[in-house]
Amino acid sequence: MKQILLALFTITFLFTQACSTAANENDGKDKKDTESTVEKNSTATSEHKGAIHLTKDEFLKKVANYEQNPDKWVYLGDKPCVIDFYADWCRPCKIAGPILEDLAIEYQEDIYVYKINTEHERELAAAFGIQSIPAFLFCPKEGNPQMSNGIAKTNEETKQMFKSIIDEFLLGKK
Repeated sequence: MKQILLALFTITFLFTQACSTAANENDGKDKKDTESTVEKNSTATSEHKGAIHLTKDEFLKKVANYEQNPDKWVYLGDKPCVIDFYADWCRPCKIAGPILEDLAIEYQEDIYVYKINTEHERELAAAFGIQSIPAFLFCPKEGNPQMSNGIAKTNEETKQMFKSIIDEFLLGKK
């Protein structure tokens, strides 16, 4: 299983089209629109469909309180999750976003899909060593999370990569 996941992550890395957070600056998009979208999507409810935007405070309550447990990963969620570290100006992030939205709806009973804007949540991004985006943290209910950067060459390959990791790593399906 670990070898399969390692192979998936390696393949993903080879096809990476990551944006460098150090090399790029915000392109001047209207932050008010983004902030209002984040505010509207912040709260996860049983009726919520799609990805859930998180702030650092929400992350500490819903995913893992790394401040309280700095030496050990303790997942707080009631089902596995995928965390998308993104920025509005990042072209590959804009490609991955709709794919993850679709998967959030498709897998809504089984996993959470969270989104963290690295421009707004710099401390949270730094805590996970995010240096290029898009970056994805896959958190099983039990065990350690796995990080992956970038997307595949095509939307279909990217979607299949996510589905494989979700099914095999997060949900334990073969």
